[in-house]
Amino acid sequence: MGKNVIQPVIFAVSGYKNTGKTTLITGIIPILTEKGYQVAVIKHDGHEFESDVPGTDSYQHQKAGAYGTAVFSKSQFLVTKRAPEITAEMLLPFFPEADIILIEGLKDSSYPKYICTSPQENATPDEVAERILELLPKGRVGETSSNK
Repeated sequence: MGKNVIQPVIFAVSGYKNTGKTTLITGIIPILTEKGYQVAVIKHDGHEFESDVPGTDSYQHQKAGAYGTAVFSKSQFLVTKRAPEITAEMLLPFFPEADIILIEGLKDSSYPKYICTSPQENATPDEVAERILELLPKGRVGETSSNK
């Protein structure tokens, strides 16, 4: 983890479609990463989405009937898995190094959250980042040698 946070802070940025969730999150990420935090994002899609691109091998594997596919290189991976129900909690273990996990969506969740209303009325990325940083456990964050 970037700053040795014992448990990651999980914070949702929620709201209806086109209310500025993605814009707000992409503004928050650099603020947090510049402070040395490892940030991951989990995006909830309330509709089914196409997870792969036609013409790729993994797309062909899915179309042939594979319930799951994984693509990896030396420095990244992408996993697609079909299941009757998938929750954000099922994805958290993919980010063991994260200090902060942002969730886009899940307005009905019990996670601490900011609700976007419109791009013109939303709080600034700095304001929301400050709310997130206030959730970090006091006394459980320490600088690593790479952050000194």
